[in-house]
Amino acid sequence: MILAQVTDTHVKFPGKLAYRKVDTAAHLARAVAALNALDPQPDLVALTGDLVDFGKPEEYEHLRTLLAPLRAPYLVLPGNHDDRATLRAAFPDHDYLGGSGFVQYAIDWGPLRLVALDTLIPMRGDGELCAERLVWLDRTLAGAPDRPTVVMMHHPPFLTGIAHMDKQGLAGRDGFAAVIGRHRQVERIICGHLHRSIQCRVAHTVASTCPASCHQVALDLAPDAPSAFVLEPPGYQLHRWIDGTGLVTHTAVIGDFEGPYPFYDPAGRLID
Repeated sequence: MILAQVTDTHVKFPGKLAYRKVDTAAHLARAVAALNALDPQPDLVALTGDLVDFGKPEEYEHLRTLLAPLRAPYLVLPGNHDDRATLRAAFPDHDYLGGSGFVQYAIDWGPLRLVALDTLIPMRGDGELCAERLVWLDRTLAGAPDRPTVVMMHHPPFLTGIAHMDKQGLAGRDGFAAVIGRHRQVERIICGHLHRSIQCRVAHTVASTCPASCHQVALDLAPDAPSAFVLEPPGYQLHRWIDGTGLVTHTAVIGDFEGPYPFYDPAGRLID
């Protein structure tokens, strides 16, 4: 099974640029085209939050239009830029989103169980895993202890060293790690929010963030680094389940590049 991850699409009203600089809609269209060109195709695409920029109905309508050409089925979950009620209204055919409360769900897909966790605090940039959400996670994981599981969430459950983003980090990290530690079937924790590829151990497993489909957060580890973004190549991740190995993650950049070129000539000799 191949699970593709796209995150932090930040879709705005048609024609409007993020921060007066970034055409997030055009970037998402290129991400969809990149995924559609893959062979083999992803079995499923997970969009891990900050789907739109201000949680407005018109933004979600634009998002759906941009996602319509996607060949693979997809799942959505909210980030801090999203609005739960408006998200649900925009995706009425996505029954797994539920009718109210936190946007949390568990879905079996191929050999994996996908558990989506809601870290949203309305009208704020930081995230939270309160007692209610952690109880739900503990109970949900306990329901399928023998099935390899991927936990999907927007805010990563670790500090990154990018100070301005850590200020918008996740409350409840210790409680989350304690829950994960009780459930050895958790293969991976996949997140967004950071607009970069970052990995960290959490309990017995690995938590990772995915590059954004648009702009990236500047890689500046100075304690007083300003809040800033860069137009590094956008990206996505492919999480491939391999029997006997587990989940293997590939980070890909979106764009047109030369190649591929062969390593060997037609006679099988390494090209010198």
